[in-house]
Amino acid sequence: MTEKPWGSEVLLRLTEGYAVKVLRLRAGCRLSLQYHRVKRETLLLGSGQAILETHHNGNIARHTMEQPVEVPPGTIHRVVAIEDSEIVEVSGTELDDVVRLEDDYGRADAALTREK
Repeated sequence: MTEKPWGSEVLLRLTEGYAVKVLRLRAGCRLSLQYHRVKRETLLLGSGQAILETHHNGNIARHTMEQPVEVPPGTIHRVVAIEDSEIVEVSGTELDDVVRLEDDYGRADAALTREK
């Protein structure tokens, strides 16, 4: 388990083709507003209540993640925890492919970093 400012992350599986993580977010916390250059991910709510925001041309769509939501490369997005939540993330193996645009924890100024 890796502690994060918004909760923690558990990398369950990393193969040559995919990665599986569980993101544990505390109520009221949110991930960076971010996008990935190459990485494609699918997010699904495991427990709790959280929203996936996707941003496109000034519009924000909100997804409950009760069904899997695919996030293609280049999609500006963030997860917001309404209550303590677990999010299952299945993605490509490009774990360092995170471009932060905004961050509640002061990490947005790095152009290409891993969630720390």
